[in-house]
Amino acid sequence: MSIIAVRIEKPDDLNVIIGQAHFIKSVDDLHNALAGASPHLRFGLAFCEASGPRLVRHSGNDQDLVELAIKNAHAVGAGHSFIVFLREGYPVNVLNAIKQVPEVCTIFCATANPVDLLLAGTAQGRGIIGVVDGGGPLGVETADDQASRADLLHRIGYR
Repeated sequence: MSIIAVRIEKPDDLNVIIGQAHFIKSVDDLHNALAGASPHLRFGLAFCEASGPRLVRHSGNDQDLVELAIKNAHAVGAGHSFIVFLREGYPVNVLNAIKQVPEVCTIFCATANPVDLLLAGTAQGRGIIGVVDGGGPLGVETADDQASRADLLHRIGYR
């Protein structure tokens, strides 16, 4: 067995959701969940089929995001994994809808941070074993930091 890290390639302004599902129908159901979340949401998704023709299946309503999802899914190459890129929306707006898709087994991350996926490789293929999401802490928040956090949440409509 080998362990490797694959950096998810994405612009800083995009959010990404990475998970695992178990059926070819996942692409259609994920598309419907995302499309129903917001009329303004732009997204692209790709799914690594784990049996049969083992294709990178894809969908979305923004071709640039679909192509980015395909590129990253192909680089990851882990069976039944999926990747969703979001624009004009946040993971918090769609995570519950994604989690309700019957084929979804788990969500590994939902972030705008740089992401490294940790993969285990065997003779059979690859599987996601972990995620490095952004950097480690540089300190502990102060009262001013708490006030800034509250202000940010208020400005973006979450308070």
